[in-house]
Amino acid sequence: MDYYLSPTHTQRFDLEIKNSQFLTTVSRTKGRVAAKAFIDEMKQRYPDANHHCWAFVAGVPNNAHLWDQSDDGEPKGTAGKPMLNVLQHSDFGETTVVVTRFFGGIKLGAGGLVRAYSQAVQEALSQTIYESVYPRSPVQLKITYPLLGKVEYWLEQSDIEITNKTYSDSIMIDLAVIERTWPEQKVILTDLCQGSLTLIESDKA
Repeated sequence: MDYYLSPTHTQRFDLEIKNSQFLTTVSRTKGRVAAKAFIDEMKQRYPDANHHCWAFVAGVPNNAHLWDQSDDGEPKGTAGKPMLNVLQHSDFGETTVVVTRFFGGIKLGAGGLVRAYSQAVQEALSQTIYESVYPRSPVQLKITYPLLGKVEYWLEQSDIEITNKTYSDSIMIDLAVIERTWPEQKVILTDLCQGSLTLIESDKA
C-alpha cells in the first residue's frame, strides 16, 4: 500500500445509546506495547466505567500480527470483534480504539451491543483528525568524507529520514526511505555521488 491513515493526536468522542454512555478514545500507537499502554491509561482514567472494550491495528493495516481486540466483560463477540472489524476496513494503521461504557440500566442484547460498539467506532473514526503515513524501509548508505556535505544537503531537501550516522574510515548513514519514492531517489543519489557510494537495502526497499 502507498499509505495509510493514523490519528494526529489522542481524540475522544461521546455517544449515548439507551442511557448508556459510550466514550470512544482514538490514539496513534505504534506497536503492541504502545497500544497496551494506551488501553491501561484509559482504564485508569475512567476507573468507574463498566467496560473498557478495545481494538487495535498497531502497525500497517495489512500486518495481522499487530491486530488484537477485547470484549472486556461484555458478552463474547459483541464488542472487541465488531470494533476491530470497523478498524480493519477503515484504512487506519498504528491506531488503537478504546470504547469506555457506562451502563445506563437498559440492556441492549447481543445484536444491540454489536451495533452500538460498531457505531461508536465508525462515528469516532469519521471525525478523527488524521494524517497520511507512508510505509518506510531501512537503507544504509556508505560514503566517503568528501561527499558528506552535498549528500546531507540533498537528504535534507528530500522526504528521507536520517536515523543514525556512524563515522569511521568512511561514513555510514542509516536512512528510513518511503518505498513509493525510493527507486527514483536512489538513481538521483547514485548520480550525485558519481557512483562512489554503497547502499545496503532491506528486501522491501
